[in-house]
Amino acid sequence: MLLGLVRLGAQDWPQLLGPTRDGVYTGAFSPSSDFGKVWSRPVGEGFSAPVVSAGRLLVFHRQDGKEILESMDPATGKTQWKFAYPTAYRDDFGFSEGPRATPTVDKDRVFIYGAEGMLHAVNLQTGAKLWSLDGRKEFGVRKEFFGTACSPLVTGGRLLMNIGGANGAGIVALDALTGKTLWKALNDEAGYSSPMAASIGGQTHALFFTRQGLVDADPASGRIRFQYPWRARQAASVNAAIPLVVGNQVFLSASYNTGAVLLEIQADSAKPLWSGDESLSNHYATSVYKDGYLYGFHGRQEHGQELRCVEWRSGKEIWSVNGLVAGSVTLARDHLLVMRENGEMVIAPATPKQFRPSKKLKLAGSTVRAYPALSGGRMYFRSDDTLTAIRIE
Repeated sequence: MLLGLVRLGAQDWPQLLGPTRDGVYTGAFSPSSDFGKVWSRPVGEGFSAPVVSAGRLLVFHRQDGKEILESMDPATGKTQWKFAYPTAYRDDFGFSEGPRATPTVDKDRVFIYGAEGMLHAVNLQTGAKLWSLDGRKEFGVRKEFFGTACSPLVTGGRLLMNIGGANGAGIVALDALTGKTLWKALNDEAGYSSPMAASIGGQTHALFFTRQGLVDADPASGRIRFQYPWRARQAASVNAAIPLVVGNQVFLSASYNTGAVLLEIQADSAKPLWSGDESLSNHYATSVYKDGYLYGFHGRQEHGQELRCVEWRSGKEIWSVNGLVAGSVTLARDHLLVMRENGEMVIAPATPKQFRPSKKLKLAGSTVRAYPALSGGRMYFRSDDTLTAIRIE
């Protein structure tokens, strides 16, 4: 069972991949909507996804040498407040130099983690700084390939981070109110996946997909229940998709000739049920689950990907579609919202029978890589330089 990770308002989308961190939206949605634009406005650089909580739309971006958390009116896009601090991050591969990690809202606090490893807690209503720490100085956080990218996870008053620090700070837990370190563990590098929390067998499990593989920790004490190695043999690789939990089973997926594995979790161990690189190898986008099937992108982003439906219990490929190139998948009730990197959204029923799009909409004129946020009958998404709201009900 997925935990209620944050306190929610009606149809809030307060963190990466939504209320339960699995890309599922249960609010107002109609596939027959006109999906018309409500508003759009310019924003700065970054791959950080928008979030919505308590009547605020929050976007984390970079402009004029600063990383900025900006609160906006979801109905109009007008600015309510800004929190900013300087950054000198430079991307070694020519990609965006804005923040990668998505904000997380818990009660009256917003947590942001910048591309250089700066972690801040900010008041949701006013934008005032509550506390901050520099992950480089505090934990020895490394730049890796594309900067730091863990979207914070809050559970039980603890802020959990997959940060890849040095000297036993691969994963850490902080007091969400004060920023004080509660525990740290392992020397695993971070990769680009963010943690997940779930109740399995009556216990809370914090699941971290580090660069080395899956780590299952007790979020209260930091005790490592088990580690399951799952990574590419080549150094130039990352683990980026978030662990997906259904019951007592966890799905992991990575590209670079790594592939997917379905694990059955016991108290302090994991049993593989199936694995392989031929089923559903997620490069950076997390798959979604519905009624015994997975839907997601298979293959390397830069080589062109296939959208696939895969049976959860067996890993069997049910159908595959070429030509969509790359993107992300969100489940809105019983429909797949496939946001392609080229700015086109493809809408289709989530069914193992076939992939039959009901609509294809060109929504952006530049690259879309950040996940969308769905809340209150609207979808919010960002391209290279624009934030847009559209109707989905």
